Amino acid sequence: MTETKIFGHRGSMGTYPENTLLGFREAIRQGVDGLELDVHMTKDGEIVVIHDESLDRTTDGSGNIKDLLLDEIKTYSAGINYSHFPAYDADSWNSMKVPTLEEVLKLLRPYDIELNIELKTYIYNYPGMEEKLLSIVKAYSNRLKVIYSSFHLPSILRIKELDNTANIAWLLDECISLPKDYMETLQLEGLHLSKNILLKHPHHWKDLYNHLRIWTANNRNEIKQLLDLKVNAIVTDFPEKALFYRSERKLFV
Repeated sequence: MTETKIFGHRGSMGTYPENTLLGFREAIRQGVDGLELDVHMTKDGEIVVIHDESLDRTTDGSGNIKDLLLDEIKTYSAGINYSHFPAYDADSWNSMKVPTLEEVLKLLRPYDIELNIELKTYIYNYPGMEEKLLSIVKAYSNRLKVIYSSFHLPSILRIKELDNTANIAWLLDECISLPKDYMETLQLEGLHLSKNILLKHPHHWKDLYNHLRIWTANNRNEIKQLLDLKVNAIVTDFPEKALFYRSERKLFV
């Protein structure tokens, strides 16, 4: 089995603005094996990279993504709300915009990393989103391994129906019975579990550790426990710390 991978959660969101090109660049600089990001669809059918259904928390704008045109969204800053971060730089951060998925994929083209795209479809329905998403990834993903995940199971099943070669993973924050049966029946490439349900019930998932990506582990003890279990990947807000803890262990092997 290969070593546990480290995925930057929304880039490097513990230290840089989440789901921005700046944050993704920083995570890549730190040496991540993969990135996790979230997508919604605009009123004019564009796929944008942002966690929430609205602009309110992460930008200086407001309104639901589904009700706004891409050009409207691009008028707001995706960095200005993070002035409390130690690395804040007004000139570069305030000019950051909510990126499109296409822009992120172009940024990632030179890199041999994995990309987890989470479809945020459990509150609002975005008709045609799955088809649009697959077409963008096909056009721009190059050599990336892409994993599509969601809490909303129908979204990833539609992805698989549209492209039977797609890697799909189900996001879970509670235990399910007989998880291996779900994996095989639904043709899941992986399960993306909250750290709590794995660390509280490790035996329940023991046959699937190499298919588990765990979110969101940030403290030293959690990360080290997950490294001990040899899960497939750890998704973290602080990838630089997690990468250090992983490299630290190699010194004692």
